[in-house]
Amino acid sequence: MKTLLRTLLYLALIVWLGAEIFFPIVAAITFGTLQGATHTAGSIVGELLRILHGMGIVCGLVLLALLALAPAWHIYKPRSVPAPMVLVVLMLGCTAYSQYGIIPAMERDRAAAGGAIDTTDSTNPITAHFNMLHNRSEHVEMAILLLGIATVSLVAWAESTRPDA
Repeated sequence: MKTLLRTLLYLALIVWLGAEIFFPIVAAITFGTLQGATHTAGSIVGELLRILHGMGIVCGLVLLALLALAPAWHIYKPRSVPAPMVLVVLMLGCTAYSQYGIIPAMERDRAAAGGAIDTTDSTNPITAHFNMLHNRSEHVEMAILLLGIATVSLVAWAESTRPDA
């Protein structure tokens, strides 16, 4: 049972971080392939980002549940669990902020610009706001990735301090 639970914990981390690492590659390829249709590429990437966030929220909740139960099931020592849990909560907070704060604001800007932000003058305040949100989105995703890497390190440390280790 302990092996199954640790496997699920690692799987949740792998899925979330793997998607975070792979997403920028997919976005770059999408925009590169659809060079003349940046609105279409942006729509595709936006939808993929929503899927990424959904996966992240599910993985984060699974991680929190497993980390919370790990000491009771003698998988990890109680003192080794709070730090990774805090990082997962921060990752979830960043994911929720991007999903429910940044993306809707970007969609409002896109609609205000007439549906295609790339055809709007770059000096337009709507375009400038959209670009600022896009930049913020990139920083938030990078923060999620870095927090995830730190979480992996802390879970590895917890693994080395397991009760039966």
